[in-house]
Amino acid sequence: MDELEPLDADYVSDQLSRPPFVVVDGVVNVRDLGPYPTTHPGLVTRPATAYRSGEVSHITPQGMQQLKKLGVTTIYDLRSDTEMVRYETPIPTVDGIEIVHTPVFKTEDYSPEAMAKRFELYASGKTEAFMTLYAQILNSAGPAFGVVLRHIRDRPDSPCLFHCTAGKDRTGVLAAILLKLAGVDDETIARDYALTRVGREPAREMVMERLSKVPYFATNTEAALNMFSSRAETMIAFLQLLQERYGGVEGYLRKIVGLTDEDIATIRKNFVVPAPQPENVSASVS
Repeated sequence: MDELEPLDADYVSDQLSRPPFVVVDGVVNVRDLGPYPTTHPGLVTRPATAYRSGEVSHITPQGMQQLKKLGVTTIYDLRSDTEMVRYETPIPTVDGIEIVHTPVFKTEDYSPEAMAKRFELYASGKTEAFMTLYAQILNSAGPAFGVVLRHIRDRPDSPCLFHCTAGKDRTGVLAAILLKLAGVDDETIARDYALTRVGREPAREMVMERLSKVPYFATNTEAALNMFSSRAETMIAFLQLLQERYGGVEGYLRKIVGLTDEDIATIRKNFVVPAPQPENVSASVS
């Protein structure tokens, strides 16, 4: 599957109609983080507990009703104020759902100099470049990630959704941390990350229009598309980085997010459930 070429519309429509994708009108790349198998025998990640997506600024009234039907009580917005202004995508009001703004990067991280360096890294599309970017996310995201993770610690029966702009990098890193903590294997986490290739496709034209206004990308379509690549090998490399730099997900949560061992154990317990039992198609013999 070529990262730079548009996907077949029928293929995208079919994939978006299947789990883990969830339909929320006006929001792209919405996915449920459960149920994924874990390394704990008989346990899977808890469905309908944590959702991930792209920005929700364009959610329609129908999409708001769909979110409510999913039981979502809280939306966590990982974007910066600067992004919202630049892309004219303010935080919407969704009646009955709390939206908490918890940015990963502060405003100063969006200075012209910082953005130029970030764009240059994204544009290469290389795994090493994404590791530099994801290391920056890890370094900056402790407070923001902590807010979301403490929701699962304290309110596991109140489903939440977290998002950034595309629902790929900041959202993808947080999703990977949560799945890794629950005991999901690296390959499955990488496949979940790669699903953004399909999930973002409906927003392809909007993304390209936005980037066309950025001088760095205006005359370089390939560089713009590389910015939104979501290859499985990128996530595998990130999980290796997490292990090497922090001793794994628990080390990161202790050192950077500020969670205690008890917090970590509670979040893990709250985010796994017994796997559904297959239906018994044969009658027992007495």
